[in-house]
Amino acid sequence: MTLFKKHKPEEIVPTKTELDVLRTLWQYGPSTVRFVHDKLNEQKEAVIYTSTLKLMQVMKEKGMLNRDESQMKHVYTPAMEEGKVKGNMLGRFVDTIYDGSPSNLMMALLGNEKTSAAELKKIKELLKNLDNQI
Repeated sequence: MTLFKKHKPEEIVPTKTELDVLRTLWQYGPSTVRFVHDKLNEQKEAVIYTSTLKLMQVMKEKGMLNRDESQMKHVYTPAMEEGKVKGNMLGRFVDTIYDGSPSNLMMALLGNEKTSAAELKKIKELLKNLDNQI
């Protein structure tokens, strides 16, 4: 069973800042630039409104966002599915850092001091469920 699909060269890979915008839209749903801007400012140092506006306009041009212009305030929605984006990014990460080996990634995660007992239990349950499906 393959957990990671090979990425296609034409896939759009969001930058860190673009991913912050997408995360906000995935979490809160369709939103104005002002709303996204305010949420971004809660997460990090002050972001200039016009920078957020321009970023979201560029993301629209790239095909990452959709924009509803039917009302006075334009409302943006993600044009990319959260699971697909995260899966593509994870696949690229595994390819780049762990030579495409999910087992090497898992070994690194399991040996990491950040992995709590509760998380290890979840991982064991996931592996058990995967074994039952095979």
